Amino acid sequence: MKILLIDIGFHFKNKNALLKYKNIEVVSCSSVQDLDRYNLSEFDFVYSPSRAIDVSKYPDTNFIFGPHFSVFPVQRDMQIITGRNSIYIQPSKWVSDMWVNKPLCRNIKICDIPFGVETDKFNSNIQIVDRTEVFLYYKRRQPVELKYVEDFLKNKGIQFKIFNYTAHYDENQYIECLKKAKYGIWIDAHESQGFALEEALSCNVPLLVWNVKSMNQEHGYSYPDIPATTIPYWDNRCGEYFYENHEFSNIFDKFISNLDKNVYKPREFVLENLSLEVCEKIFIDLKNKF
Repeated sequence: MKILLIDIGFHFKNKNALLKYKNIEVVSCSSVQDLDRYNLSEFDFVYSPSRAIDVSKYPDTNFIFGPHFSVFPVQRDMQIITGRNSIYIQPSKWVSDMWVNKPLCRNIKICDIPFGVETDKFNSNIQIVDRTEVFLYYKRRQPVELKYVEDFLKNKGIQFKIFNYTAHYDENQYIECLKKAKYGIWIDAHESQGFALEEALSCNVPLLVWNVKSMNQEHGYSYPDIPATTIPYWDNRCGEYFYENHEFSNIFDKFISNLDKNVYKPREFVLENLSLEVCEKIFIDLKNKF
C-alpha cells in the first residue's frame, strides 16, 4: 500500500506507528496546498490527520481524515470532507460513537482504529514475581482523587513513584520503571486511545484503573456529560478497574490477591489487539471501506 500523508498536526505516537508499518509506503507532504504537485493516482489514498480537504475537487482520489481535527465535529470541516471517497477515523469506539451521533456527521463514514504500540520497545524480561516497584499515573483528574489514593498507599506503607502527565515526565524513566513494576495504579480522565496505559500493559504491568464514565470528569475542562472511558482497549487480562472512591479498598485487595496468583496477562492482550502488526492490518483494511 502507498499513501500520501499530509504531515501536519499528527500525534507523534500515531505517526511513529504509521511509519513503522512494514507494508505501507508513506510519502509525506507538508501542506494541503502542495497536493496538486503529486500524481494522486499513484496512491491508494491521501491521509490528512488534522486538515480538512475539499474531496469534491478530487473525485477519483480516496481520502482518510482524522483523528486530529477537533474534539467535536466542526461544520465547515465536515461539509467539505463529506463524500463517497472519504473516511474519518477515530482511535476507539466510544469516540466514534460520540461523533456518529452528531447531526454534522450523518453522511460521513467514521471508523475506529487504534495505532500500534511498539511492543519491542515497551517490554520487560523481568518476571512479575521478581519486580518490586509500584507507580501511580495521574492525568487531569480531580486533585482530591490523587490525594485519596496517595493516602491509601501511604497508610499501607507502600512506596510508589508518581508520573504526572501535566507536570511532564521523562519517557526513559517511565520505561525503566515499567520494566521493574509489579503493578501500577491509574488515575486518568477519558482517553481516545491511551498510549501510556497501553505501553504499561505491553511491559506486562497489571493495572488498577480509576475509570471514568463521562468526559466531564476531566479536571480543568468543561466538557458536556458525554459517555467516555479511560480504557477503550481492555479486557480482564489487563487488571481491574473501578469508578467510585468507596470501591477502591475492596478492588485493591482483590487486585493484589490476583497478582499473587498470576491471574493477569496484560502483554498478551496488547500483542493480540494493539501490536504494530495487528494495527497495520486494520489500517490497510480501511481500503475495503471505500
